[in-house]
Formats: sequence, C-alpha cells, structure tokens
Amino acid sequence: MGFVVLASNFLVQFPVKYYGLEDLLTYGAFSYPVAFLITDLANRSYGKLVARKIVYIGFIIGISFTLFFSTNFSDLISIRIAFGSGIAFIVAQLLDVQIFDQLRRKKWFIAPLTSSLVGSTIDTFLFFSISFYATGIPWFTLALGDLTVKILVALVMLIPFKLLIGTFKTV
Repeated sequence: MGFVVLASNFLVQFPVKYYGLEDLLTYGAFSYPVAFLITDLANRSYGKLVARKIVYIGFIIGISFTLFFSTNFSDLISIRIAFGSGIAFIVAQLLDVQIFDQLRRKKWFIAPLTSSLVGSTIDTFLFFSISFYATGIPWFTLALGDLTVKILVALVMLIPFKLLIGTFKTV
C-alpha cells in the first residue's frame, strides 16, 4: 500500500503528453486505483478492522516515503501534493472500508465497485483541490481526467478482485 501511494504521488506530477491530454490526465490515475483493490481484498478477506489497519499503515508508509523521497520542501506545490495526498488518502480509504463493509453481503462486485467509485471520487477532488487550487495548474480538468481513468481502472480491477477473492478466506 505504501508503495502504491508513493508511486501515485510521484506519477501525479507528470501529465500524459499524448493525444492532447496534458491538461486532462496525469500518470497517477493509472496506479492509485490499486490502493482500493488492496483495501477491498483485505476487507473481504479479513474484515474492516484489518482493512483499516492496512489503511493506517499505508498512510504512514506512503506519506513518510512521499515526504522523504519526492517532496521538494522549497517548492510549495510539492508540499501541497504531500499534504493533499495524505488527507485525500486517509479520508477516501476509510470511506471505502466503511462502504465496502456495509455492502459486503450483496453480489460480489457491488461492494468493491461502489466503494472504489465513491472513494476515488472523494480522493480525486480532495487531492487535486488541496494540491493545485489557485496555482495556475488546471486542477479541475486534471481531476476530471484522472477520475475518468480511475473509474475505468476500477472496472478493470474487478477482474483481479474476483480472481483473488477465491484464494483468500472470506469474513
């Protein structure tokens, strides 16, 4: 989880410069949804208490690594990215755990899809607004582009989720 947060915080600094997407999308959108897969698998297999512990551990490791490896303390945007990432991560992941837990008895795909979609939406707008508001960076369009990719990746993440839930015990 910590590696996913670190990679995503690093990759969000780089816009996708193909097909005119530089104002709409960063590379962080492709890696971050894996965090929801990790949380949802833990929640399905071990319950919400363990999933919350993984979120807290991921938060501490991810933010520590981000501050240590990719934060330039002389650059305000870099500091805002670290702060925005932390706030967005903890809020969205804990929300994901709660929503997943409430929907866990429904069809297998309802809980991971719903919790990931809500979590990704909250995470995206918290992160981009905290990190880039009033900086001249087109944060709102970047947020919409990232959210679109996160939704698509959340749909694709249902495949490994379905394949992996059979290998873990289910609470």
